[in-house]
Amino acid sequence: MIIERAYAAVDPHHEDAWPWDLPCVRDLLADGLRFAAPVTFLVGENGSGKSTLAEALAEGFGLDSWGGSHDWRYAAHRPKSPLGERIRFEAAPRGRRMMGSWSARKGFFLRAETALDALAREGFAPDSVSHGEGFLAAFRHKFLQPGLYVMDEPEAALSFGSCLELLGHIDELAKKGGQVICATHSPLLTALPGADIVEVGEHGMRRSTWDELALVDHWRRYLTDPQAYLRHVLD
Repeated sequence: MIIERAYAAVDPHHEDAWPWDLPCVRDLLADGLRFAAPVTFLVGENGSGKSTLAEALAEGFGLDSWGGSHDWRYAAHRPKSPLGERIRFEAAPRGRRMMGSWSARKGFFLRAETALDALAREGFAPDSVSHGEGFLAAFRHKFLQPGLYVMDEPEAALSFGSCLELLGHIDELAKKGGQVICATHSPLLTALPGADIVEVGEHGMRRSTWDELALVDHWRRYLTDPQAYLRHVLD
Protein backbone atom coordinates (compact mmCIF):
# COMPACT_ATOMS: atom_id res chain seq x y z
CA MET A 1 0.00 0.00 0.00
CA ILE A 2 1.22 3.47 -0.89
CA ILE A 3 -1.64 5.61 0.42
CA GLU A 4 -4.15 4.92 3.18
CA ARG A 5 -6.51 7.86 2.77
CA ALA A 6 -7.36 10.65 0.36
CA TYR A 7 -9.11 13.84 1.44
CA ALA A 8 -9.78 17.38 0.22
CA ALA A 9 -11.03 20.75 1.40
CA VAL A 10 -12.93 23.47 -0.46
CA ASP A 11 -14.13 26.98 0.13
CA PRO A 12 -17.78 26.61 1.30
CA HIS A 13 -18.81 29.29 -1.18
CA HIS A 14 -18.05 26.87 -4.03
CA GLU A 15 -19.85 23.80 -2.72
CA ASP A 16 -22.90 24.20 -4.96
CA ALA A 17 -20.84 24.11 -8.17
CA TRP A 18 -19.37 21.13 -10.02
CA PRO A 19 -17.59 19.01 -8.92
CA TRP A 20 -18.37 19.89 -5.32
CA ASP A 21 -22.07 19.10 -5.76
CA LEU A 22 -21.41 15.47 -6.72
CA PRO A 23 -22.51 13.18 -3.86
CA CYS A 24 -19.25 11.22 -3.98
CA VAL A 25 -17.19 14.43 -3.76
CA ARG A 26 -19.30 15.62 -0.83
CA ASP A 27 -18.45 12.34 0.92
CA LEU A 28 -14.76 12.88 0.12
CA LEU A 29 -14.91 16.37 1.61
CA ALA A 30 -16.73 15.16 4.71
CA ASP A 31 -14.88 11.94 5.55
CA GLY A 32 -12.18 11.33 2.96
CA LEU A 33 -11.73 8.01 1.19
CA ARG A 34 -9.86 5.26 3.02
CA PHE A 35 -8.10 2.52 1.09
CA ALA A 36 -8.45 -0.91 2.64
CA ALA A 37 -6.63 -3.04 0.06
CA PRO A 38 -3.89 -2.71 -2.58
CA VAL A 39 -6.57 -2.77 -5.31
CA THR A 40 -9.63 -0.49 -5.15
CA PHE A 41 -12.40 -0.45 -7.73
CA LEU A 42 -14.67 2.59 -8.12
CA VAL A 43 -17.96 1.43 -9.62
CA GLY A 44 -20.96 3.50 -10.70
CA GLU A 45 -23.19 4.68 -13.52
CA ASN A 46 -22.11 7.27 -16.08
CA GLY A 47 -22.23 10.68 -14.42
CA SER A 48 -21.86 9.28 -10.91
CA GLY A 49 -18.45 10.92 -10.48
CA LYS A 50 -16.21 7.86 -10.42
CA SER A 51 -14.03 9.13 -13.29
CA THR A 52 -13.91 12.57 -11.66
CA LEU A 53 -12.58 10.90 -8.52
CA ALA A 54 -10.06 8.78 -10.42
CA GLU A 55 -8.67 11.76 -12.33
CA ALA A 56 -8.41 13.89 -9.19
CA LEU A 57 -6.61 11.13 -7.29
CA ALA A 58 -4.12 10.78 -10.15
CA GLU A 59 -3.56 14.55 -10.26
CA GLY A 60 -3.16 14.73 -6.49
CA PHE A 61 -0.36 12.18 -6.74
CA GLY A 62 1.33 14.18 -9.49
CA LEU A 63 0.20 12.27 -12.57
CA ASP A 64 -0.85 14.12 -15.71
CA SER A 65 -4.63 14.17 -16.13
CA TRP A 66 -4.08 13.46 -19.85
CA GLY A 67 -2.53 10.14 -18.90
CA GLY A 68 0.98 8.78 -18.59
CA SER A 69 3.68 8.09 -16.05
CA HIS A 70 4.96 10.35 -13.30
CA ASP A 71 7.92 11.32 -15.48
CA TRP A 72 5.54 12.98 -17.97
CA ARG A 73 3.91 15.53 -15.73
CA TYR A 74 1.43 17.78 -17.51
CA ALA A 75 2.70 17.04 -21.01
CA ALA A 76 -0.71 18.06 -22.35
CA HIS A 77 -0.48 21.50 -20.68
CA ARG A 78 -3.85 21.00 -19.04
CA PRO A 79 -4.42 22.65 -15.66
CA LYS A 80 -5.31 20.44 -12.75
CA SER A 81 -9.00 19.95 -12.13
CA PRO A 82 -10.53 21.91 -9.22
CA LEU A 83 -10.70 18.71 -7.18
CA GLY A 84 -7.23 17.50 -8.22
CA GLU A 85 -5.68 20.73 -6.94
CA ARG A 86 -7.05 20.05 -3.46
CA ILE A 87 -6.50 16.31 -3.08
CA ARG A 88 -4.15 15.35 -0.24
CA PHE A 89 -3.03 11.93 0.95
CA GLU A 90 -2.17 10.15 4.16
CA ALA A 91 0.65 7.77 3.30
CA ALA A 92 0.81 4.15 4.36
CA PRO A 93 3.99 3.18 6.24
CA ARG A 94 5.68 1.76 3.14
CA GLY A 95 4.57 4.75 1.08
CA ARG A 96 5.97 7.52 3.27
CA ARG A 97 9.33 7.74 1.48
CA MET A 98 7.60 7.87 -1.89
CA MET A 99 5.14 10.53 -0.75
CA GLY A 100 7.90 12.54 0.92
CA SER A 101 9.94 12.97 -2.25
CA TRP A 102 8.61 14.07 -5.63
CA SER A 103 11.41 12.26 -7.46
CA ALA A 104 10.69 9.01 -5.59
CA ARG A 105 7.05 8.83 -6.71
CA LYS A 106 6.24 6.18 -9.27
CA GLY A 107 2.96 5.55 -11.03
CA PHE A 108 0.85 5.79 -14.17
CA PHE A 109 -2.55 7.19 -15.05
CA LEU A 110 -4.37 5.32 -17.80
CA ARG A 111 -7.54 6.85 -19.19
CA ALA A 112 -9.44 5.14 -21.99
CA GLU A 113 -9.66 8.03 -24.43
CA THR A 114 -6.01 9.14 -24.29
CA ALA A 115 -4.12 5.92 -23.53
CA LEU A 116 -2.48 5.48 -26.94
CA ASP A 117 -1.41 9.12 -27.12
CA ALA A 118 0.15 8.84 -23.66
CA LEU A 119 2.03 5.70 -24.70
CA ALA A 120 3.26 7.39 -27.88
CA ARG A 121 4.73 10.23 -25.79
CA GLU A 122 6.68 7.63 -23.85
CA GLY A 123 8.28 6.00 -26.88
CA PHE A 124 5.79 3.23 -27.68
CA ALA A 125 4.50 2.97 -31.27
CA PRO A 126 0.74 2.44 -30.90
CA ASP A 127 0.10 2.48 -34.67
CA SER A 128 1.75 -0.92 -34.93
CA VAL A 129 -0.88 -2.66 -32.81
CA SER A 130 -4.62 -2.66 -32.22
CA HIS A 131 -6.28 -0.36 -29.69
CA GLY A 132 -6.60 -3.21 -27.21
CA GLU A 133 -3.00 -4.30 -27.70
CA GLY A 134 -1.94 -0.72 -27.07
CA PHE A 135 -3.67 -0.84 -23.71
CA LEU A 136 -2.04 -4.14 -22.85
CA ALA A 137 1.35 -2.69 -23.80
CA ALA A 138 0.97 -0.18 -20.97
CA PHE A 139 0.22 -2.96 -18.52
CA ARG A 140 3.12 -5.10 -19.72
CA HIS A 141 5.78 -2.38 -19.93
CA LYS A 142 4.71 0.45 -17.64
CA PHE A 143 2.95 -1.25 -14.72
CA LEU A 144 6.05 -2.78 -13.21
CA GLN A 145 7.44 -0.86 -10.23
CA PRO A 146 5.75 -0.34 -6.87
CA GLY A 147 3.79 2.89 -7.14
CA LEU A 148 0.28 4.27 -7.56
CA TYR A 149 -1.52 3.20 -10.73
CA VAL A 150 -4.82 4.88 -11.53
CA MET A 151 -7.04 3.62 -14.34
CA ASP A 152 -10.23 5.03 -15.81
CA GLU A 153 -12.33 2.35 -17.56
CA PRO A 154 -9.39 0.31 -18.91
CA GLU A 155 -11.80 -2.37 -20.14
CA ALA A 156 -13.12 -0.01 -22.84
CA ALA A 157 -10.80 -1.36 -25.55
CA LEU A 158 -10.35 -4.89 -24.27
CA SER A 159 -11.89 -8.23 -25.20
CA PHE A 160 -12.95 -10.74 -22.57
CA GLY A 161 -9.62 -12.54 -22.81
CA SER A 162 -7.65 -9.30 -22.66
CA CYS A 163 -9.58 -8.24 -19.54
CA LEU A 164 -8.50 -11.49 -17.93
CA GLU A 165 -4.89 -10.71 -18.85
CA LEU A 166 -5.28 -7.24 -17.35
CA LEU A 167 -6.63 -8.79 -14.17
CA GLY A 168 -3.50 -10.93 -13.94
CA HIS A 169 -1.28 -7.85 -14.36
CA ILE A 170 -3.19 -5.98 -11.64
CA ASP A 171 -2.87 -8.90 -9.24
CA GLU A 172 0.85 -9.27 -9.93
CA LEU A 173 1.45 -5.55 -9.50
CA ALA A 174 -0.34 -5.57 -6.13
CA LYS A 175 1.76 -8.53 -4.98
CA LYS A 176 4.92 -6.58 -5.88
CA GLY A 177 3.92 -3.64 -3.67
CA GLY A 178 1.97 -1.49 -6.12
CA GLN A 179 -1.39 0.09 -5.43
CA VAL A 180 -4.17 0.26 -8.02
CA ILE A 181 -7.26 2.49 -8.14
CA CYS A 182 -9.55 1.64 -11.04
CA ALA A 183 -12.83 3.24 -12.14
CA THR A 184 -14.74 0.58 -14.07
CA HIS A 185 -18.04 -0.82 -15.35
CA SER A 186 -16.61 -4.34 -15.60
CA PRO A 187 -18.03 -7.22 -13.54
CA LEU A 188 -15.03 -9.24 -14.68
CA LEU A 189 -12.43 -6.87 -13.21
CA THR A 190 -14.30 -6.24 -9.98
CA ALA A 191 -14.32 -9.99 -9.25
CA LEU A 192 -10.61 -9.84 -8.34
CA PRO A 193 -10.26 -11.66 -4.98
CA GLY A 194 -9.27 -9.38 -2.13
CA ALA A 195 -10.07 -6.15 -3.96
CA ASP A 196 -11.93 -3.34 -2.20
CA ILE A 197 -15.04 -2.16 -4.06
CA VAL A 198 -16.47 1.34 -3.60
CA GLU A 199 -19.86 1.90 -5.23
CA VAL A 200 -20.42 5.50 -6.32
CA GLY A 201 -23.86 7.02 -6.92
CA GLU A 202 -26.58 9.29 -5.59
CA HIS A 203 -25.84 7.86 -2.15
CA GLY A 204 -22.26 9.11 -2.36
CA MET A 205 -19.68 6.38 -1.72
CA ARG A 206 -20.21 3.07 0.03
CA ARG A 207 -18.35 -0.21 0.32
CA SER A 208 -19.84 -3.14 -1.50
CA THR A 209 -19.12 -6.76 -2.34
CA TRP A 210 -19.07 -8.15 -5.87
CA ASP A 211 -22.32 -10.05 -5.32
CA GLU A 212 -24.08 -6.89 -4.13
CA LEU A 213 -23.11 -4.69 -7.08
CA ALA A 214 -25.97 -3.46 -9.25
CA LEU A 215 -23.86 -3.94 -12.38
CA VAL A 216 -23.31 -7.63 -11.54
CA ASP A 217 -27.02 -8.10 -10.96
CA HIS A 218 -27.88 -6.44 -14.30
CA TRP A 219 -25.38 -8.53 -16.24
CA ARG A 220 -26.67 -11.73 -14.68
CA ARG A 221 -30.25 -10.83 -15.56
CA TYR A 222 -29.35 -9.73 -19.08
CA LEU A 223 -27.36 -12.87 -19.91
CA THR A 224 -30.18 -15.03 -18.55
CA ASP A 225 -32.91 -13.21 -20.49
CA PRO A 226 -31.77 -10.44 -22.88
CA GLN A 227 -35.34 -9.81 -24.04
CA ALA A 228 -36.34 -8.67 -20.57
CA TYR A 229 -34.11 -5.63 -21.18
CA LEU A 230 -34.29 -5.28 -24.96
CA ARG A 231 -38.07 -4.94 -25.03
CA HIS A 232 -37.69 -1.62 -23.22
CA VAL A 233 -35.27 -0.12 -25.76
CA LEU A 234 -36.17 -1.69 -29.13
CA ASP A 235 -39.26 -1.01 -31.21
